Amino acid sequence: MTLQVFYGLLIPFLGTTLGACCVFFVRGQLNDRVQRGLGGFAAGVMTAASVWSLLIPAIDQSQHMGKLAFIPAAVGFLVGIFFLLFLDHVIPHLHMNAEKAEGPSTKLKKTAMLVLAVTLHNIPEGMAVGVVLAGWLSDSSVISYADALALAIGIAIQNFPEGAIISMPLRAENVSRRRSFAYGMLSGIVEPIGAIVTILAASLVVPLMPYMLSFAAGAMIYVVVEELIPEMSVEPHSDVGTVFFSVGFVVMMILDVALG
Repeated sequence: MTLQVFYGLLIPFLGTTLGACCVFFVRGQLNDRVQRGLGGFAAGVMTAASVWSLLIPAIDQSQHMGKLAFIPAAVGFLVGIFFLLFLDHVIPHLHMNAEKAEGPSTKLKKTAMLVLAVTLHNIPEGMAVGVVLAGWLSDSSVISYADALALAIGIAIQNFPEGAIISMPLRAENVSRRRSFAYGMLSGIVEPIGAIVTILAASLVVPLMPYMLSFAAGAMIYVVVEELIPEMSVEPHSDVGTVFFSVGFVVMMILDVALG
């Protein structure tokens, strides 16, 4: 069981690391249309994961509440939204292609703030994997290891472009290949750390599992709406992001249903 948890934690981080490796094989910066497509794909995966892997299990685990089974999912979802909103305001970060940093004023370099932006993005993903693994460890009849594995694989797939999106622009700004790779890889380290913290917390408060599942869903949807959708929809107009959003959504849905 310990080895299975290790795999669940490692798989998403491996996706980010492999994406960061692109800096050694691809020259220049990612094409704008490619970045939009990758961002749209990530948004689709995260949206589908929020529904199938998190919100639906949260509601299923609350069936004993009858017609009020929606309460844990609704409350947890909103708390997750406001938690990420809080982090968005207290952590200085700079989104890709943005000129003005968000959060409190700081003297941090642009490179560091770019990494913080991706790290902030990765927090809810790590929490999502952690809470689903915690649900499986608690012997929940609703969550199986296959569910946790499907989520981990889906997050890893969308982490691959994230690793590339953070490392390659850094290389374009004359940061060395090794440092660009290191920044890209380390931006994903928050996921296994967040997952471990979530597993430990969930094991102490098993009755709160539906709230924690929906909390992770709310946090991920916040990232999708606040960051990914605006980035894939900026001028000039392009349908690439929308198309890849659909592809990402379907891929994650298939993974969750087929493996779950």
